[in-house]
Amino acid sequence: MIDFTLTEEQSAMRQMVRELMMEQVRKRTAEIDEAGEIPGWVVELFRDLDLFTVAVPEQYGGLDGSLVTLCVVVEQIARVCPACSMIIGVQSLGATPITLFGSAEQRSRWLPAFATGEKMTAFGLTEPNAGSDVKAMSTRARRVEGGWRLNGRKTFISHANIADVLVCFAKVDVDGKDKISAFLVETDQPGFTVDKIEHKMGMRGSATCSVVLENAWVPDADLLGKVGQGLDILLKTLHRSRICSAAQSLGVAQGSLDISSRYVQERVQFGRPLAKMQAVQMIVGRMVAQVESARCVVYAAASKYEAKSRDIERFSALAKLVAADAAMKVSTDAVQVMGGYGYTVEYGVEQFMRGAKVFQIFEGANELHQMALARNLFGSPRGSAT
Repeated sequence: MIDFTLTEEQSAMRQMVRELMMEQVRKRTAEIDEAGEIPGWVVELFRDLDLFTVAVPEQYGGLDGSLVTLCVVVEQIARVCPACSMIIGVQSLGATPITLFGSAEQRSRWLPAFATGEKMTAFGLTEPNAGSDVKAMSTRARRVEGGWRLNGRKTFISHANIADVLVCFAKVDVDGKDKISAFLVETDQPGFTVDKIEHKMGMRGSATCSVVLENAWVPDADLLGKVGQGLDILLKTLHRSRICSAAQSLGVAQGSLDISSRYVQERVQFGRPLAKMQAVQMIVGRMVAQVESARCVVYAAASKYEAKSRDIERFSALAKLVAADAAMKVSTDAVQVMGGYGYTVEYGVEQFMRGAKVFQIFEGANELHQMALARNLFGSPRGSAT
């Protein structure tokens, strides 16, 4: 059995983040969306309150290193501002492979700085012609004296424009065979360029970038793990990060329910509140069921990860799939029950709906997770989704 009870510290963190977002961010979410850039004042707010500590293990200056705690925090942030939740989510995504596979020097150099927010990180996997099919990547690392030269293009890289280091995946020729390897690319070095920031449907307060690598220099000390270990690093990182992504989706669904449920209790039509109408009750009841079902799966997956469960790969895919679909459906229903007001920016549910879509796409499209779950059931060795 899984115990979903939060510790006193986790409950206190949940309440603190909830109050922070409601008091200092909620009224500025439209401003963040319209500006279309990472809100620097939110980054500073998170630094001041030590929220970046949830992305890093305790021994390197983090809070407790718990995935459950991370999920609690990003859920509450996304419940008000999905784009702001990416600030912590991306920091965790970049910190995880260094935590799992970094050398002692790499961990001591980067993780304490990630924990304070002094340094920012990003995760460089996707390419124009290599999304879910990671083996199709064309970025290459060439061995030279003392290190490596990387050449290629990465696309849809969250927060590459503010990152100090990019965890970057590239192919290496090993005895005539291409092997995926991981590198820590410092972004202030020659050869690293952010050449485009995407204009997106939603999540506009989270920058999505294209990166060009032109003979970018990486010393031997910044090879992450071993040559050819990149796929293993990638998969183990995604098993954890997808659960964090699922918690963000849960926050989107809960936030949509929060706003729409308040609205239907106040809005009067035909002489009575919308909440008294059976048709509205049926929609809202389904929204409640989807939110609570997603919450159970997300925190079950996080708890299983903490317990080093043998079926974490399956639960990671399940949490990502269920929560992302819940975010999309609940946010769409929230707009529907609010009618014309739901379609305006005044109430904010349209921003949730626009932002929800990406959770069904990034960190492995939901269709991949559906196939992975089916293959796991059928006993196929191709049970993982990348």
